[in-house]
Amino acid sequence: MRRRGRSTTMTRMDDELVERFLDDGFVKIEGAFPSRVAQHCASLLWRETGYDPEDPASWKDPVVRVPGMAQGPFAAAANTPALHTAFDLLVGEDRWQSRYSLGTFPLRFPHAEEPDDAGWHIEGSYLPEGAQPGMYHTNLRSRERALLMLFLFSEVTEEDAPTRIRVGSHLDVPPVLEPYGEQGASFLELGPKVDEASAHRPLAHATGSPGDVYLCHPFLVHAAQPHHGTNPRFMAQPPLLPSERCEVHRPDGDYSAVELAIRRGLAKEH
Repeated sequence: MRRRGRSTTMTRMDDELVERFLDDGFVKIEGAFPSRVAQHCASLLWRETGYDPEDPASWKDPVVRVPGMAQGPFAAAANTPALHTAFDLLVGEDRWQSRYSLGTFPLRFPHAEEPDDAGWHIEGSYLPEGAQPGMYHTNLRSRERALLMLFLFSEVTEEDAPTRIRVGSHLDVPPVLEPYGEQGASFLELGPKVDEASAHRPLAHATGSPGDVYLCHPFLVHAAQPHHGTNPRFMAQPPLLPSERCEVHRPDGDYSAVELAIRRGLAKEH
């Protein structure tokens, strides 16, 4: 991994971040964007729901999904120096595309009804020719996804339906994906297989404060859960898009952290 000139202290911090990412499959960037920006984004999201923030009786559904939002606060949240530096470290300089919108937003509310979307899975990112609508696929090169990102726009405790994460599960997924080749497989087909492959992994929760961001390996196995708290959870889970192909075999050996993790999962890096 090549990087621009950094001080010795910053380089050491960079190395620690990369090692956590390689080992765990994710890193949490606290205060990745200002809390005031998060509050502005949350206000815009409340408007999209049609719900009254002060009236829980108006929160009719356990999950409200808001599509992409491109207003200024969302672009500001996605383009801070802290995030751009982390993208360079994990994906590689000039190997990712800037985002100026965020989405989709799975907004979760306290509710007696249990949501039906809480299974363990990895994200799909593309539709190959002939695939059914909505059956997004993943392949070993993580086509069309450089990272999975979790942007927090509200305070999220363990009672507020935080995303569940299987720590280190990104290393279990490459052997599952390898037999599918370039075509890959749908998230629906892969779900039970990655669930079984990663069942031994310890559990973590994507908790934090408004402005925190989790940067996750595309193969990190994760799941939603019901909301048992009192405060709605506002989060975005957009992909970071690549500007070039992810490669498992690079003649020059200049692998990104994402690529190194895939190689580790295939037992080609130790």
